[in-house]
Amino acid sequence: MNILITGGAGFIGSHLCRKLLDRGNSVICADNFITGAKENIREFLDNSGFKLIEHDISTPFYIEENLDWVMHFASIASPKDYLSHPIKTLKSGLLGTHNCLGLAKAKKAKFFLASTSEIYGDPLIHPQPEEYWGNVSCTGPRSCYDESKRAAESLTCAYMRQHNLDVRVVRIFNTFGPRMRINDGRVVSNFIIQALEQEDLTVYGKGTQTRSFCYVDDLTKGIVKMMEISRELPLNLGNPCEYKVIDLAETIIKLTGSRSKIKFLPLPEDDPKRRRPDISKARKILDWQPQVSLEEGLAKTIEYFKEKLQNGEKS
Repeated sequence: MNILITGGAGFIGSHLCRKLLDRGNSVICADNFITGAKENIREFLDNSGFKLIEHDISTPFYIEENLDWVMHFASIASPKDYLSHPIKTLKSGLLGTHNCLGLAKAKKAKFFLASTSEIYGDPLIHPQPEEYWGNVSCTGPRSCYDESKRAAESLTCAYMRQHNLDVRVVRIFNTFGPRMRINDGRVVSNFIIQALEQEDLTVYGKGTQTRSFCYVDDLTKGIVKMMEISRELPLNLGNPCEYKVIDLAETIIKLTGSRSKIKFLPLPEDDPKRRRPDISKARKILDWQPQVSLEEGLAKTIEYFKEKLQNGEKS
């Protein structure tokens, strides 16, 4: 197949590029590198089945080649980044999704939307099933990301209904692993870098808020399985094991052998108190569930960041 992946130089996008290339597909990666990195895709540049297009997908674009899939993964996804670039975040979720859907329609290709657990906001139902409509502020500081993804799902469903477009939607919960940016502001990368540099680990609130952490290899396996089924949307993909943020911090200190202590800071506005996916549909429909334990995935991620720091990259 010939597959376009927007955001293909990003953390998840680059892992997906590798998996799809390894399966014998041709991949076109579109990225403007606002949060992606050429280092993530350097190993593919000499691959005859790989093509890079540097482009901001919030502006219209056209692909010469025939396409079997348009997979829209381009997004400013970490709180640190989307709080700094709220308008660009909205544009990638709204205009970018519209442009990608139009391209899929023109090419008679299938469309894949990478949505997010953030569409559930600060949930009042736990764990979060796909049927839950969410508890989201449409004007809060996080709304640029949350609402752009909610609108992206709505646009995708509109193209499915009006144009009979073959679509898939996955709601991705917290994912971690190698190729995360060293300064992306996410909790796993923050804690690992702080621990490796013997700095205090910054925990917001009392650290009793929970998250679920899925290793990136497990996630991409679920994405590929989603491509192989008939239309079924949306589906949660994530790890149903729930951890307190304070427990994550202590685990990372232990795995790194760090002398770091924990420093508590005020809880950010609209920060979700609990986050855990109900993946019963993914288990039934995809025969999928995560296989990599948190400690195993963290060990691999710690080694990745150690190498980055040894090579002179700074947080």
